[in-house]
Amino acid sequence: MLVYGDTARTDDPRVWLARIADLCAEAAAGPPGLARHSRLVAALIAAGELGQGLADAAFAEQDADDLPTAGAQAVTELLLALARAVTESWDHGLRGDAPSPSALLAAVERAPLPGRITGKRAEGFAFYALYPEAYAAAARASGLGPGTRVVGIRSIGLPLAAMSAASLGAPPPVTVRPVGHPFDRRLRVTPALDDGLCGGIAGDVAIVDEGPGLSGSSFGAVADHLEARGVPPDRLVFFPGHGGEPGPRAQPRHRARWAATRRVVTGFDDLILHAREPARRLETWVAGLVGPLDGPLEDVSGGAWRAHLAGPPAAWPPVHAQQERRKFLARARGETWLVKFAGLGAAGDDALALAERLHAAGFTPPVAGLAHGFVVERWLGEARPLSSGAHDPLRLAEVVGRYLAFRATAFPVEPGRGATLADLVAMARHNGATALGAEAAGRFDAWDEARLARLAALVRPVRIDGRLQPWEWLLLPDGSLRKADALDHHAGHDLVGCQDVAWDVAGALVELDLPPAAGARLVRVMEREGVTPDPDLLGLLIPCYLAFRLGACTLAAQSGTPDDAAWQRGAASSYAARLDRLLRDLR
Repeated sequence: MLVYGDTARTDDPRVWLARIADLCAEAAAGPPGLARHSRLVAALIAAGELGQGLADAAFAEQDADDLPTAGAQAVTELLLALARAVTESWDHGLRGDAPSPSALLAAVERAPLPGRITGKRAEGFAFYALYPEAYAAAARASGLGPGTRVVGIRSIGLPLAAMSAASLGAPPPVTVRPVGHPFDRRLRVTPALDDGLCGGIAGDVAIVDEGPGLSGSSFGAVADHLEARGVPPDRLVFFPGHGGEPGPRAQPRHRARWAATRRVVTGFDDLILHAREPARRLETWVAGLVGPLDGPLEDVSGGAWRAHLAGPPAAWPPVHAQQERRKFLARARGETWLVKFAGLGAAGDDALALAERLHAAGFTPPVAGLAHGFVVERWLGEARPLSSGAHDPLRLAEVVGRYLAFRATAFPVEPGRGATLADLVAMARHNGATALGAEAAGRFDAWDEARLARLAALVRPVRIDGRLQPWEWLLLPDGSLRKADALDHHAGHDLVGCQDVAWDVAGALVELDLPPAAGARLVRVMEREGVTPDPDLLGLLIPCYLAFRLGACTLAAQSGTPDDAAWQRGAASSYAARLDRLLRDLR
């Protein structure tokens, strides 16, 4: 099933450079503390995206990784300076000095740079509460020396390698991008870089990335290459993002090497939840926003938040625990707050801005602020998730219509921030063929290239909600509704991304099971608010939405508790049946 995708942005590299300069200026102007530390980390992440984009642009020219260009070298020096600043701030209880990297920024500005690069959002920083500070702590705990050769696997491995190298006092890291089949990757390097990567190794080699994922093949590709060039296996040290094993798609040789190779990892819990220094603890950060806590944070990740809902477990909403973000409940001054990871750097800033605007418009709970990647908003314990059919459909359509119209007008984005219509049709065709057969997939031929081009001209991408299921709506005792989980699905770890608001209209019509009169009311409300969903575009996005949810539930059913897996299988079957009926009606 096709579900996942990367979030990427193509732009002039000087756009990233200006962002880094602004972040450094904000850090220098602010007092010591968490906010300044967060700006330093945001600058590190932006510099990592810039360096990754430059390296990938050079790779595209050579069809291989090569020695870094002058621009890439200058960015690496900037990265190392930012890594040292982040490490110093963290080590000194967020009281370290902010850097003044004006000379390093100027060096990048002077270097020859391509006109455009593509920077990819690092998944660990955006979704999985992977903190770069953890890699400095792991490097310090490793016992490795300054002669260590540090290899970062792009994308996220570049800034993580900079953190590791800075902590070790090692030379600037080498960066590579393994290529090929996702479960059997290989390095492709020029002879010059091969000499720089493998030649003259007298110490250890630290291989740095956020994985392993389903196969661990990126780590495996680097280790395969080094060992083939004569580097002894006992010189290799893995710096992963977690302490687990590679997933079920790992090659036997990679799984065996993983078990035999030294690994050094500092996890989120040790780094932040149980930090010795109070200034580095999540509970301290949250208390700075909501006041002294009444007790310890309660971890409600992986669906544990459902225990706080009214009703028996059989009525709980489903979860895909592996895709859930870290979240906690904090209690202070008689109120409960949801503390949810929203992303480091720009991802967290964007989530906070959405949270504040949505609350001001009356659609979401109050928000206290952002604490180094975690958005803190009120937990509406008095509310209960809406169940299907439990609310007057015309009143529900009124609220949902106003909400979607607000998102469409308040959160527009430039084109290119999400899948194209052709991408969505390709996904729907593939998922439809997988679940229903080739005949069903062939019915998407109704949207030929010319028709897609006409519809594409109508698309006005926005930061969609992406989750319109009944349980995502919270019913308060006074009968009013609030939207939950509304901040980040437009930039999630899937292929959809930002879309025309018609995608959310399709989601509402499918998920809320609105009768025809209520569906028409929803559209009329949006038109009253100045937003008119195009009916032909909606006619395409409904089957695409069904195919996407079919794929998402099919994959979710492969993990989780038996009850959740069974629910996901049932949902996948329901989406498949609805998609089949809709496609048959096209004839």
